[in-house]
Amino acid sequence: MAKPPKRLPEDRGLNLSPPNLKSMRQRLGVNIDHVATIRNARGGGFPDPVRAAKLAAQAGADGITAHLREDRRHISDDDIERLSREIDLPLNLEMAATDEMLQIALKHRPHAACIVPEKREERTTEGGIDAAGQQERLAPFVKALGDAGIRVSLFIESDSKQLEAAARLGAPVVELHTGAYCDSTGAQRDEHLRSIESAARFGASIGLEIHAGHGLTYETVAAIAAIPQIRELNIGHFLVGEAIFVGLDASVRQMRVLMDETRLARSASG
Repeated sequence: MAKPPKRLPEDRGLNLSPPNLKSMRQRLGVNIDHVATIRNARGGGFPDPVRAAKLAAQAGADGITAHLREDRRHISDDDIERLSREIDLPLNLEMAATDEMLQIALKHRPHAACIVPEKREERTTEGGIDAAGQQERLAPFVKALGDAGIRVSLFIESDSKQLEAAARLGAPVVELHTGAYCDSTGAQRDEHLRSIESAARFGASIGLEIHAGHGLTYETVAAIAAIPQIRELNIGHFLVGEAIFVGLDASVRQMRVLMDETRLARSASG
């Protein structure tokens, strides 16, 4: 019998005061894909992405994200099986809108499934999915996942048409692509930030839960964490890279501190 999807923990152990600040806490989803990338570079079983997920949980992660790609370049089917069975945190399965990935999601029933665009030749996800232009194709996937009790998210650009399309499709969550913001500097970065802020406000106003992610680092996270409508950040590559120097526990804890301090400072300033 398929197990029920795990639900989000309720502000795991964070002691915030006054009480209304608890609701301001932003969730951190840690993507463990690139632990698997390092493992696959040589073969064998080390480093183990499931062990990384458990360490991230101990360090303050609220969820684990894993992207099972068509070519299995990092996360494997066995990783998804073990993550579903062995971790206590909610699992967010990033997936392409294909029949194969749908069947895998329905088999394991993760807490959430984030539908992303996928091209075999890309190094990493290069942008948001075109929800506005692919509504007919995406609708059956959103419905099937939702009917199975899996919370559907769409990884999109900060564009009102994409947000409206996500709402029409019935996806309760969107994840705003922060890659262009992270990759830019100066006035261009400011422009991308304003776009993300505007999209977050608009998306929340039409009933969507807003998440964000892609390329976030210690340097870039604060401005995104400060956006009040953004409920969750998903961060992976930077945390795994930083772990080479300081350890995964320390890299996740530092990101958690930066997010929490940013939210508390914004709340205190009104």
